Amino acid sequence: MINFFDSLETRSTEMREKDLAQNLPRQIANAQKNSDGFAKILRNVDAAAITQVSDLVQIPVLRKSDLGAAQKASAPLGGFTAVDKDEICHLFQSPGPIYEMGQKSHDWWRFGRFLHALGVGADDIVQNTFSYHFTPAGMMFENAAEAVGATVFPAGPGQTELQARAAADLGVTCYAGTPDYLNTILQKGDAMGLDLSRIRAAAVSGGPLFPQIRQAYMDRGIVCLQCYATADLGHIAYETPAMDGLIVDEGVIVEIVTPGTGKPVAAGEVGEVVVTSLNPDYPLIRFATGDLSAILPGVSPCGRTNMRIAGWKGRADQATKVKGMFVRPEQVAALMDRHPEVHKARVEVDHDGQNDTLLVRLETDNTECAGYENSIRELLKLRAEVVLCHKGDLPRDGLVIADRRAAN
Repeated sequence: MINFFDSLETRSTEMREKDLAQNLPRQIANAQKNSDGFAKILRNVDAAAITQVSDLVQIPVLRKSDLGAAQKASAPLGGFTAVDKDEICHLFQSPGPIYEMGQKSHDWWRFGRFLHALGVGADDIVQNTFSYHFTPAGMMFENAAEAVGATVFPAGPGQTELQARAAADLGVTCYAGTPDYLNTILQKGDAMGLDLSRIRAAAVSGGPLFPQIRQAYMDRGIVCLQCYATADLGHIAYETPAMDGLIVDEGVIVEIVTPGTGKPVAAGEVGEVVVTSLNPDYPLIRFATGDLSAILPGVSPCGRTNMRIAGWKGRADQATKVKGMFVRPEQVAALMDRHPEVHKARVEVDHDGQNDTLLVRLETDNTECAGYENSIRELLKLRAEVVLCHKGDLPRDGLVIADRRAAN
C-alpha cells in the first residue's frame, strides 16, 4: 500500500476544483494587497472571479525580464514579495543577475513531497551536493530533507574524493544533486575501494537524466527520480516510482501556453510552462518559466491524482536573428492578435546559400495572403513568403519560430 505525503495528493477532481476555487482567489487577493508589484499588474482584476485555471488567462504573464527590471528599480525583489524585507530569511542570486527569496519554515520550497515519493524518511542520510552558494538549490533540498525527517550531510558540489569518502564513512543512503554527478562519485568510490552500497536513492534535478545514467544507477540498486523546479518558484513537478511523467506539485498551478502569449494550447500540445504559485510569502502569478512541456492525459498509476506534464521539451525563447533583425515569439503573437481568424502561426527561417529566407505558415480559412504580408512587414519588420494552411496542418511541437539554418 502506497504511503502518500498527504491527502492532497489523492483528491478527487471535484475536491481539487473546490479547493482551487477557494485558494486561487485568496492568493490573487493576497498578491493585490501585500505585493506592490502585483498590485499594479492586478489592479483591474476581480480576485473573487478568478476561481479556476481557465480564469487566469485574464492576467498577463510575468517573465524573468520583468522581475529583473523591477528589482533594479526596487531592491531587493522588485516589490513582488508579500512579506516585508525584515521577514525574509535568505536572498539568492541567479544568472542575470536576478534575485530570489527563501524562508526556513517547514517545507517552504515544497520538495518534501518529492523526497517522500522517493521513499526518503527519518532513517536516511541525504548527501546534498547542490550548491549552497548564491543559488537556492542547496537550501531547497536541505529544507526538503528536514521536512521528511532525514539527516543532511551538506556537501555542496565538487571535491569528489572527499564526497566518496564521506558517503562511505557516514553510510549515506540518498544522494541529492545533478543527474550525472552521482555517477562520478560512484566511480571515484570504486577506484578507492570504498563501499557505497548503502546509497539506495537519488533525487536529481538541474540537468538531463539520460536513460543510460538511470539504468547504471538501477544496476547498482539505486532508485533515481527527477523533479522539475526553478529558483523563483521552488518545486513544480516530480517523478514517482511509476516513472510515468512528472506530477504537478500541490502548491502550484501549471498552464501550458503558446510561447510569446498567455493563451493555453490544446490538450497534449507542447507549449511554454507558466506557473502560479500558491506560496503566500512569494505569490508569483502566471510566471513564465521559459521551458517547454506538454500536459499528459489521465492520472499517474501511482495513485496521485494531480495533472502530469511530459518533462522538459526545450526552451520557449525562440528569438532568432534574420537579416540582422530579431524575430521573437511576441511578434508572432501580435500577428495572431491582429488576425483572429488565424488559428496557429509558424515562422520558418532558412538560408538559400546566399541569403536568409523567411516563410510564415498560417492556419486559417482565409484564402488571401495580401493582408498578412502587410502585417508581417509591419510587425516582424521583414518581408516573408506566406503559406496558408488548413487547421491542424502545422506541428504541435511548441515551436512558433523554427530556425532551420543550423541543420543545413
